[in-house]
Amino acid sequence: MIGVPLFLFPINLFPGEIVTIINETEHIEKAPLSLSYFIGLGYDAQDMASIKDFYLTARGYALAGCLLIGIPFLIAYRVSTKNKMKAKS
Repeated sequence: MIGVPLFLFPINLFPGEIVTIINETEHIEKAPLSLSYFIGLGYDAQDMASIKDFYLTARGYALAGCLLIGIPFLIAYRVSTKNKMKAKS
């Protein structure tokens, strides 16, 4: 449920790097990226003309993992322990 807005809306939240080609030389720029860029949503093709590649850094992958796996796990764990406490009483 948390992943739906992260993949559908261009929320630039995750640390990443953009590789651009200017005068036939590659330049790497640090920039926040959105997960929607990886499925082709949230950017214009004209804006991507000079961009060769973009990817998340290690911190970006860690943040994505925490948001997509960690938070739902903690919510499920909290609900599970609350239900166990109700069953005991």
